[in-house]
Amino acid sequence: MVVNYFPDLVQTIYRKMKIIYIANARFPTEKAHGIQIAKMCEAFTEAGNEVELVLPRRFNPIKEDPFEYYGIKRNFKITRLPCLDLIILDKYIGHLGLWVESFTFLTPVFFYTLFKKADIFYTRNALLLPLALFKRNLFFEAHTFPKKYFLYSLFLKRTPRLIVITQKLKDIFAERGADPEKILVAPDGVDLEKFDIKETKEECRARLSLAQDKKIVLYTGHLYPWKGVQTLAEASQFLPEDVKVYFVGGTTKDREEFAMRNAQFKIKVMGHRPHSEIPYWLKAADVLVLPNSAKEDISKYWTSPMKLFEYMTSSRPIVASDLPSFREVLSEKNSILAEADNPEKLAAGIKKALDNPELSKSITEKAFLDVKQYTWEERARKISDRFF
Repeated sequence: MVVNYFPDLVQTIYRKMKIIYIANARFPTEKAHGIQIAKMCEAFTEAGNEVELVLPRRFNPIKEDPFEYYGIKRNFKITRLPCLDLIILDKYIGHLGLWVESFTFLTPVFFYTLFKKADIFYTRNALLLPLALFKRNLFFEAHTFPKKYFLYSLFLKRTPRLIVITQKLKDIFAERGADPEKILVAPDGVDLEKFDIKETKEECRARLSLAQDKKIVLYTGHLYPWKGVQTLAEASQFLPEDVKVYFVGGTTKDREEFAMRNAQFKIKVMGHRPHSEIPYWLKAADVLVLPNSAKEDISKYWTSPMKLFEYMTSSRPIVASDLPSFREVLSEKNSILAEADNPEKLAAGIKKALDNPELSKSITEKAFLDVKQYTWEERARKISDRFF
């Protein structure tokens, strides 16, 4: 009977949405944003929508098929548009290459989408916000607060929906004039099936050729200063002799510079590894560390790192900097929190996890229970239910 009384409502609820996700990104990429874009396109499709990912045609040293590279279902379409890619010359021309690439990509995007029909146009790139001038159904997903907000405020007022990854980001957008009712806080997510692997620590170490008789403290991700990796490197000097600190991730240049700068410490800098290998690194470790710095707002307030949720899924104790951004997900019940930018306090937190197996077991189990609300599927569903 409900269908007879409310046919338009029922049709709206069950209608497949056409989503065009526009990403100004090299794809695939070794950087985390590529994983996030891939997983969200997959999850939006799994939620019953039709998804097209629009990308620039850029130079890419990674030649693998994107679906195979990210280990995702081939359930959405990828379209590549031309641009003038000068980013490869950034060593010589700096940020000019990014600006040229961005604006020469925006032009074909404008013409491509001008006559394209879609229920939703979706992007996480602030430089694509001018599309809101003629696409009133452009949704924007913010991972930071734009440094020159005044350049984007007009376009943001025309976007019907704003998705942010932390509560602090919502607060600052609202303080600057955005309607709080159109802002949704949706932290990043994780693929539970991919990271909840059944192999033991010993099996993972054998697979990765790691020593069985050492305690392994692990950080995964890029080596940017705001990630706090220098604090973790310095913390290694306060750890017992049988503890080894591993860093997995970073570009070749960053890895070489970081290793050289910290040659005096007992650390191993492994560089970038395929994302499909990361679950085995996490399970091979004794402690997982998020040493983010409190010196920059992107770290203190805005970040929602995917590795946080990957850590929570891996059944290993987490030691993290005590930051407002992490406090939105972590607490003393599911992690050990340490003062940011303090190597001795970070080392103390790591030793606490190593020396207290009952505590580690308790926070590990709580983290695994908590992370179930942070899957990519749940994130896509949350956005869909609230905004679509």
